Amino acid sequence: MKNYYRIMLGKGSIYANDCFTEGFIGADFGFEFDLSNNLPENWREFNKEFIPYFLNKYPEKTKIAAGLACGALHTIAKGIHVGDFILSPDGFGSYHVGEVMGEYFYKSGQLLPHRRSVKWFNETIDRSEMSMELKNSTGSIGTVSLITKYGVEIENFLITPDLPSIVSTDPSIEDPTVFALEKHLEDFLVHNWKQTELGKIYDIFEDEGEIVGRQYPSDTGPIDILAVSKDKKELLIVELKRGRASDQVVGQIQRYMGYVLQELAEPGQTVKGVIIALDDDLKIRRALSVTNNISFYRYKVSFKLFKN
Repeated sequence: MKNYYRIMLGKGSIYANDCFTEGFIGADFGFEFDLSNNLPENWREFNKEFIPYFLNKYPEKTKIAAGLACGALHTIAKGIHVGDFILSPDGFGSYHVGEVMGEYFYKSGQLLPHRRSVKWFNETIDRSEMSMELKNSTGSIGTVSLITKYGVEIENFLITPDLPSIVSTDPSIEDPTVFALEKHLEDFLVHNWKQTELGKIYDIFEDEGEIVGRQYPSDTGPIDILAVSKDKKELLIVELKRGRASDQVVGQIQRYMGYVLQELAEPGQTVKGVIIALDDDLKIRRALSVTNNISFYRYKVSFKLFKN
């Protein structure tokens, strides 16, 4: 199965035109050497080796920022496969679409030197025509975003002879509308974070003034929200569930917490978790009763009509 990725071509799409003209995508992150012999299949192995390099070069950065940078670099250099499709914004409201044509190569002394060759198509997608869910995913902070679950919608924009069917016939791809409520919950929580009880104690993690703690990648799946306490002593993982949460979410958030504790936490930092759902049941209450570092919050949806 082919995958779709949103790739930012420099901060604010500053290098987009160069990439579209010369036919490539790329990344930098301060790695000024060829990675051809240092690209294991598993990005976690790559991070383990190169996070220390990144932190040594940028000592003001945190492990969280280092993990994000190294993970994005590995995805571009190795994780994306030949034949996968790329969406990249041009900085003016449109997304260019291309197919990855070759393996990793390094262009010393050039912008975005860690590169992959891409065949860019003539068709573009106007952001204003995207569904809210696809807008949110393609507009998320970070260099790389996996957007394959919106492949059906993307294909509908790109039905042309030179763009073959990619995912619309794959029964394993869920309808993007299934994710709507959960995504709106995430949007609302992020936009109103400072007005919530959690926002009084924690800040969603930022790097250079940009929120990067939303859909933060881990080796067991993306973390909905990664936050840090205002005194920097504690990291918080927030898992959002539409409807009623099952006891399975306890194991899920514990996996995220284990990853953050082992891979991202600075010395002395602790890790806690929060599950937010419409409702719970006896099973999840039993599971949470023997944990002391995971809390449960309910959300409430309110809809009212007012006659003028």
